[in-house]
Amino acid sequence: MNWLLVIVGAAIGAPLRYLTDRAVQSRHDTVFPWGTFTVNVAGSLVLGLLTGAVSAGAASSQVQLFVGTGLCGALTTYSTFSYETLRLAEGGAKFYAAANVVASVVAGLGAVFAGVAVAGALWA
Repeated sequence: MNWLLVIVGAAIGAPLRYLTDRAVQSRHDTVFPWGTFTVNVAGSLVLGLLTGAVSAGAASSQVQLFVGTGLCGALTTYSTFSYETLRLAEGGAKFYAAANVVASVVAGLGAVFAGVAVAGALWA
């Protein structure tokens, strides 16, 4: 049953990532990968909320598999982040490449910590 929860979560997360990435990127006329940045930060926030909920006993291990491993695993994308950063650097947009790395790490960590804090406030 656990593998089915992961599969269903991923089946939702992957198209959600693609659609969100395209919707966000189409609104920005820049080489900065706003779509990937958005899905990665949103996924970090969701994972932080989930982690806090599980720690507080407000979410089960099945929810953790479905949302955390399945949905967030397919929603977020380290490989695309890496590829887009490489393409920016190779294309001469070194400032955007560096900004992508710094902003993604800082915002992702900030989002996961914020998610855990919000979950703690809600369920602790």
